[in-house]
Amino acid sequence: MTRTLLVLGCISAGLAVTAGAFGAHSLRGSVTPEMLDVFETACRYQMYHAFALFLLAWASSQGQVYGQRLLRIAAGCFVAGTILFSGSLYGYVLSGARWLVFLTPVGGFFFVAGWVASSFLFWVRRKL
Repeated sequence: MTRTLLVLGCISAGLAVTAGAFGAHSLRGSVTPEMLDVFETACRYQMYHAFALFLLAWASSQGQVYGQRLLRIAAGCFVAGTILFSGSLYGYVLSGARWLVFLTPVGGFFFVAGWVASSFLFWVRRKL
């Protein structure tokens, strides 16, 4: 599980950096400043949750069997949140499809659920 979480975190962080560079260099001047802010928000939240996956990888590496289900739930929520929250905002800015913003709060819900699951995970861990 540790390796999987590290790989997912690295991929997500790398994609966030790539998207941020694309936004800064290719979108500036092509979209309104407000839309550029939306794109930057998507990048920022994706990076935050890439680091959350690294935190879960660290927890997984501690060798405790307690909370493995919570760890998987938290990780799944962070991945789903990134896809739905950041992905919907990227899609909205790039395509102008307004309906995509209705997926954004669902992604935000998954982010919160991931943090709640993480808090329970760290509560039940006997040793960190």
